[in-house]
Amino acid sequence: MKKYIFILFLGLAVVYGINEYIYIKAQPKMYANIKDIPSKKAVLVLGTAKYIRRGVINYFYSYRIRATIALWKAGKVKAIILSGDNGSKYYNEPKTMLKDLIKAGIPRQYIRLDYAGFRTLDSIVRAKAIFDLEDYIIVSQKFHLERALFIASSKNQKAIGFIAKDIPNTPSAKRMQIREFLARTKAFLDIYLLHTQPKFYGKKVIVKYKK
Repeated sequence: MKKYIFILFLGLAVVYGINEYIYIKAQPKMYANIKDIPSKKAVLVLGTAKYIRRGVINYFYSYRIRATIALWKAGKVKAIILSGDNGSKYYNEPKTMLKDLIKAGIPRQYIRLDYAGFRTLDSIVRAKAIFDLEDYIIVSQKFHLERALFIASSKNQKAIGFIAKDIPNTPSAKRMQIREFLARTKAFLDIYLLHTQPKFYGKKVIVKYKK
């Protein structure tokens, strides 16, 4: 019995250590104020569902869109890559984000879509492999950005993060924090043990930058 308790506590300690390591590594690379973040050529926006149920908009989505618009209007980026799940013709995260950014007045020619961003790892690896991004900004909520920046750093990318607004202590936020605790452990294993690759690669996509 003591042996199993020891193994359990050891496992929990490892998971906690991984989470702390990812948290600490990400802090110097994250910005919450639009005035403070350095300008980069492009921003990678990590996708999520627009609606949590019929007629109810997912605030994680809304604030990522707002953060992206703020970066563009402040002249912090010259191109936008939207990466997300395109699992079926009825669910298309990049296309949904595209529509909302165009509505906000961002020119279509400076936006590229990554339809194969099924996971954060896929989005980050494909940012370099498909879109030739290396020194760029990632947009998402803080808890998600930390993992994304860890993956980018492990792939020798010079990404920084712009924090999209979050609403702490909501049921959605608490669920995501629990999920993220496990997702970070999975990301660590994917990078250092499993050497996981994106589900798809494909042809290079030329990104057009605003002059």
